[in-house]
Amino acid sequence: MFKKSMMLAVIFALLLAACAPAAAPTEAPVQPTEAPAQPTEPPAPSGEVVKATPGQALNMVFLPKNLGNAVFDEAHDGASEAAQELQNSAELQYLAPASGAAGTEQISIITNATTQGVNAIMISNNAGDQIAPAAQAARDSGIAVVTWDSPIPSAEGEQVFVAQVDFDETGTVMADMALDILGADGGKFAVLSASPDAANQNAWIAAMQEVLTDPKYASLELLDIVYGNDVSEDSYQQALALVDKYPDMELIMAPTTVGIAAAAKAMQDEGLCETVKVSGLGLPSEMASFVKNGCSPEFALWSFKDLGYLTYFLTYLIASGDLQGVEGEQFEAGRMGEYTITNDPTRDTGLRVLMGPFSKYDADNIDEAVNP
Repeated sequence: MFKKSMMLAVIFALLLAACAPAAAPTEAPVQPTEAPAQPTEPPAPSGEVVKATPGQALNMVFLPKNLGNAVFDEAHDGASEAAQELQNSAELQYLAPASGAAGTEQISIITNATTQGVNAIMISNNAGDQIAPAAQAARDSGIAVVTWDSPIPSAEGEQVFVAQVDFDETGTVMADMALDILGADGGKFAVLSASPDAANQNAWIAAMQEVLTDPKYASLELLDIVYGNDVSEDSYQQALALVDKYPDMELIMAPTTVGIAAAAKAMQDEGLCETVKVSGLGLPSEMASFVKNGCSPEFALWSFKDLGYLTYFLTYLIASGDLQGVEGEQFEAGRMGEYTITNDPTRDTGLRVLMGPFSKYDADNIDEAVNP
């Protein structure tokens, strides 16, 4: 009887278990998903040639080294041409320190433009790396910063530099002109530069000094480097001081349009054109008379109007967001054609767009250059 009761109890328990609802399956805990990593660098260029979208209202500042310099006025003309072509309704601001002012006065102009919230600043740097913090502050505020003619040596605060020519090539051009003028026997010469903080001048002179180590130029002797601060009167006096200091000097090389014209005038006024020649980088319209009277047999330059035009086009593209301003990007600059942003091989860091080319002027082509 007891065994029968136990069997009935077991059967009853099994029936209850079979009728009970099945347990819900246990799910694995949901793992939190991580946010996708944000890119730390702009995406690589697509390889296409970027064209500007006309008609965007962008407040842009064109900042040369100083006012009262004909080549910077020509560059401004080129920038204004590009602004009109791109139908930018905002007026282009042409701001710079007065002629003879310290290069560091550019800093306050950049700071004020940053405070005003402009869209872009185009700088021909005359203050070396002293200008970098102000340029970086502008960049941190979302302003496009492009340099032209003279870069920021460290590239801090600068997105791209528009180089008129290859800076290393400039040294070769000046050394070649010195050899052409002085002849195979060579001679002694001095350099009359702009300001000690002009990055482009310093780079050109350094490139020339490097070139002079080549045996080809062994007959040339560089005596001195002096500065006229791109002020005509100061440059005039510095040229005369060189003559007094170095009686056997035969050439003054001035890689500045203000300096070359002032030095040539000084030699002309003192009746020294047969004894001391003048060469360098000059504006044809300012140098024509000195070429014809023999004071400056040969000099070189590029188109500052084209430089201003190209600079404006590039800066407009960056400020509008059509270009990122990174290595490898290609863009179209109106009548000047296509360009590519590359690493700047003449600096430790930084990007550049290379314009070019050089043009040399002498008695054979000076009239055509002045009156094309």
